[in-house]
Amino acid sequence: MTFQSVNRRQFTKAAMATTLLPVGALPVWAQATAPLRLGFIGVGMMGRGHLGAFLGMNDVQVVGIAEVVKERLDSAMAMVVDRNKGKKDAPGCKAHGDYQELLDRKDIDAVVIATPDHWHALNAIHAARAGKHIYCEKPLTRTVAEGRRLVSEVAKAGVIFQTGSQQRSEFEGKFRQAAEIVRNGRLGKIQTVRIGVGGPAVACTLAEEEVPAGTDWEKWMGPSPKRAFHHELCPIGIHRHFPAWRNYREYAGGGLADMGAHHFDIAQWALEMDATGPVKIDPPAKGNDGLKYTYANGIVMFHGGPSGCTFEGTDGTLYVDRSIIKASKESVLKDPFSDKDKRVYFATNHRRNWIECIRDKKPTICPAEVGHRSASICHLGNIGYWTRRPLSWDPVAERFANDDEANGWLSHADREPYALTGKI
Repeated sequence: MTFQSVNRRQFTKAAMATTLLPVGALPVWAQATAPLRLGFIGVGMMGRGHLGAFLGMNDVQVVGIAEVVKERLDSAMAMVVDRNKGKKDAPGCKAHGDYQELLDRKDIDAVVIATPDHWHALNAIHAARAGKHIYCEKPLTRTVAEGRRLVSEVAKAGVIFQTGSQQRSEFEGKFRQAAEIVRNGRLGKIQTVRIGVGGPAVACTLAEEEVPAGTDWEKWMGPSPKRAFHHELCPIGIHRHFPAWRNYREYAGGGLADMGAHHFDIAQWALEMDATGPVKIDPPAKGNDGLKYTYANGIVMFHGGPSGCTFEGTDGTLYVDRSIIKASKESVLKDPFSDKDKRVYFATNHRRNWIECIRDKKPTICPAEVGHRSASICHLGNIGYWTRRPLSWDPVAERFANDDEANGWLSHADREPYALTGKI
């Protein structure tokens, strides 16, 4: 009996049991309640994917969209109109060029944030202050300080938060299986983890181009440094690729953070480090991989290796990525878990997990603190590559020991008038 078949049977059994309960005993989200009213902030490549998925849910209504590129806004609005055709009592959907207008609306319960990374913290903090539940794309932030502030604001607001780290929920449970294998000691004592993702972020030196009609370039830049338009940062019109703003530290954390926010997240989950991080960062003298993280318990994690996560223990190895999971011993994957084994949070659909947690008022599989800690691993790696020297990290204080330059990379000054004001 495989791990996945066990989970499918457990899930099916639980679902069948739920259908037999009296209405009053059903979870809140399964009862006859008003649809959850969603607003979208950003409808580029990821935002359109989220929009299509949420439009397919019967207990969700999309009632607002905010976007700074007119073609994308118009396209997203057309998607909503098309999906609502023939639906009785389908609500209207309003377009916004400014996300603050969307957040000011009292008829919106929750928002999906799929803007470029340099906007995530501001979008999410303002949404929390407006009392909206939040689904925010990964990596949550550009800096460690942004992440800590976001976590604090979400906690203060008491809203339900989901980080878009869907590997915890989806991909046929491969990453969940890997986490449980590691946690239950099937590989023995973990000694090394290797994370194969892209390299660190670099400074943006793209040439100047004319701003296309319909693009609010000022709002796209937002809190980032002022610079000239370039289509690699903000594609013209509707695009079917992931834009290159991910490569530049003014907007994001490079390939290290883009996919690292997924794979480092799985490593932290498996190692039971969701609320902490490493204590040492050792970068290579040159090159864009090979940086080493060391945890207080002696586990070493490397940036580099085959795509995905490789766990190396005293009794075997395990490799997992979105399309594969394999181990050095067949029994590691095939032996069923018992009731006494450690199990992790079970979810099979990341977006549905968020919706159901809003209904049930319970934490999601990847709340703000977890998303922040996973993003922080990426930030620490970038700082290691930028400084090219060993760094000592305090995961409680979230500061480097005796290194003003490295600590200077933990935060940034937002461009006015986008800077947040007020104390946490």
